[in-house]
This record gives sequence, structure tokens and C-alpha cells, in this order.
Amino acid sequence: MKIRKQITPCEVNVASEYGRLRAVLLHRPGIEIERMTPLNAAHALYNDILDKKIVDTEYSNFCGVLERWTNVYYVEDILEELLNDEEIKKYMVEESVSHFGMRPIKQAGKSDVQLIDRLMSMDNVELAKALIEGLENPKWDGLSENRYLLEPLYNLFFTRDASSTVYNRVLINSMSFDVRERETLIYEAIFRHFFKVDLLNAMAWNSKAHTEGGDVHIAAPDLLCIGEGIRTNAKGIEYLAQQFAKERDHFNILVQELPHEPESFIHLDMVFTFLGKHKCMAFEPMLKKQGIFAGKDTTLISINHGKISYCPMDNIVDGLNSLGWDIQPIIGGGNDPWIQLREQWHSGANFFSLGDEKIIGYQRNTRTIDALDKAGFSVLNAEDIVSGKVNMEDYKSFVATVPASELPRAGGGARCMTMPILRDEA
Repeated sequence: MKIRKQITPCEVNVASEYGRLRAVLLHRPGIEIERMTPLNAAHALYNDILDKKIVDTEYSNFCGVLERWTNVYYVEDILEELLNDEEIKKYMVEESVSHFGMRPIKQAGKSDVQLIDRLMSMDNVELAKALIEGLENPKWDGLSENRYLLEPLYNLFFTRDASSTVYNRVLINSMSFDVRERETLIYEAIFRHFFKVDLLNAMAWNSKAHTEGGDVHIAAPDLLCIGEGIRTNAKGIEYLAQQFAKERDHFNILVQELPHEPESFIHLDMVFTFLGKHKCMAFEPMLKKQGIFAGKDTTLISINHGKISYCPMDNIVDGLNSLGWDIQPIIGGGNDPWIQLREQWHSGANFFSLGDEKIIGYQRNTRTIDALDKAGFSVLNAEDIVSGKVNMEDYKSFVATVPASELPRAGGGARCMTMPILRDEA
């Protein structure tokens, strides 16, 4: 029997990307990432299949750094607790089977009833595993794609994507790909019933509106930076603009258009992240509107007493500075355009802030780490932090580097794998 300490919910409030982190939501990659083959990897939105043993070691260093710094919640722990409630359990099971029928085997009628009964017969721990890791089809023939009655959530450890804290509420994101839709059911339950916070949902406003957390950056109490691309669309951004126009006299949304391919540009945080109040990490072609970013718009949406206006900007840094910011971009990959492309592919711009100029990211992006070093960030090794050899509190400005070769191949970085719940005011 699994024994763990009682989990206590905290306040939910994130008003910037760089206020000191007080609580974060993570999910340790489980056997769901082993339930891919070269045949279904593309369907699962992966370019390759992963070695879980290596992933476990790399992720232990990643979450170990966060556990040394802040209060860490884990998705599976909260889900197990929620499933003790019979009403929540029934809802989660029925919705998973009936509404989120994205399973390779399409069942209906009596088969669905049998599947619901089977899931309802499980205890909370077993059911939480099934909802995350998938449920195997006992009649699988060993050859066809129809191995799972309930499909694994291959991408769940990217906790940023399906939900994101927007000030004192949580945006339940409307995912652009069917294989990820069931993730939102878990996050909606967690934030509605465990943290008991008000929710936002673009798809409930319009079925064609899509948002994902990698595109939504909380720049300040009156400013969002949002990427518009293959995952977050114009309709999803319109939903947020309309929402804040009803609630705020003054508000701004700075939108950066993204390429729809290749897949390394799926979210804004793959080309831009805040490192602190006055520093950001950026992909140079985005700033210069060159190469794949030629012709990609940067637009400032301004809300004033219910009126929404639009103004073109040269780039995202120019847009920030036009609003009174003094922000310095650090270029990912250094000065070599070839290296910039290589390191961007492995989430070289995707840093997560623990506080103002206190960040975590992948060690493998050496030119990007060198650029941070030159900008005054002390370079710390995650393994030294986890072992206690290095104390992050001793440094005013640092980058905690996670040794990783397998995790980056999944297509996301430190910001993708973290869903901040509570930050101090910046």
C-alpha cells in the first residue's frame, strides 16, 4: 500500500514569470512514455521514443532542484487523493470513457459500460495509474495498433501545456491535438476540487478557440505575452482579450506570431522566456524577423475602458520596451546562426524562473549557457544542488543546469515541465 504524507493546498496566484517561486505542479514521467513505438510516436506528438531509465535519472535532478527551492506538488498524488471522492471518481471515469473517446479502439454502448464498470471497480491508486498510464486491451492481438482501451497520456509531464495559472485563476487550456485532450480533465479536477480556484476556458467560450500554456506568459499584473501559432490560435487570444476587457480598465497583450513548422516552434517559450525583470532569453531570428520568422507579426493589443486596439511592433522586446520596460535579451545559442538553430531545437530558449535572474534549464545547450555566464549568471550543476554541495540561496543570479540528453528529445524544456501555482509579487 502506498503511504504518503497529507497534501495541503496552497493559494493560487502568479502575477509574473519571475517572482520568487513558492509552489509548482509537476508530474514524474511514468510508464506512459514507454508505451510508444515508432508506429505511434508521431500520433503521441514525439519525434522519437524515449529511454525511461535515462529519463528517470535526468528528471530526478530536475525535480530535485525544485524540491530544494520550493513547495512541489505532484499530479499523481493529488489525483489519487481526489479519486477517494466517489462523485469525482464517477465523473472522471465517465468523462474519460465517453467524452474523451480518443482511444485507438472506438467502443460504444455495452462495451463502454463494461469499461466504465471496470475502471470504477479500481481503488484510487490503481485508477490514477490507469487514467495516466493507459489501460491495456486484454484482447489485443499483439500486432494491431489497438493495444489500449484508454490511451496513455504520453505528454502529461509537460504540466505547463494543459493548464496555466493566470493571476489568481487557472486557464484550462483547449488542446489543439486530440491525443492531449484528456489531460485537461485531470487538471480541471485538480484545480476545481483540490485548490478550489476559479477557472478560465477558451473552448467553453468558442469551440474553435485554442490556448496552451507554453504560449501564455505572465509578464506583469497588466500584461500577458502570448504566442500565436499551431497550438494557440487567434480565437484563443481573442477570448483572453475579451475576458480582460470585461474585468480591467487597462490591460495589454503582446502577441508574437510563430511558424507552424517545424515542431520545435510550437510555443512561444521555445523562442522566448523571461529570465527576470530586466532579462529575457530570445531566439535571434525572431527578434530580427529573419529566416523562418520573416513576415511573422508582433502585435500589441491594448485594452482601455473596454475598447480593444491593435498596434504592430518591431519585435517582442521592442513591444515590452514601448510599455516602459527596460529588458535586455540574451541570445540563445550565442552568435552562430547554425548553433542557434541546433540549440533552439533542444529547448535552448526554454528556461524556467525560480526567481528574478534565478533560472533552470538544460546543460546540453552549451553556447546558450556560455551566453548566460557572460551576462553574469553563475552556472550551477543540478547534481551539485541536489546533493547539497551547492546552495542556490548563496547566489544573486544563477542558472541551474540539468544534465540531460533524453528529456530534450521529448520536445520540451524546463518551462514546459513546470506549472507554477504561487509566486511572490515581483
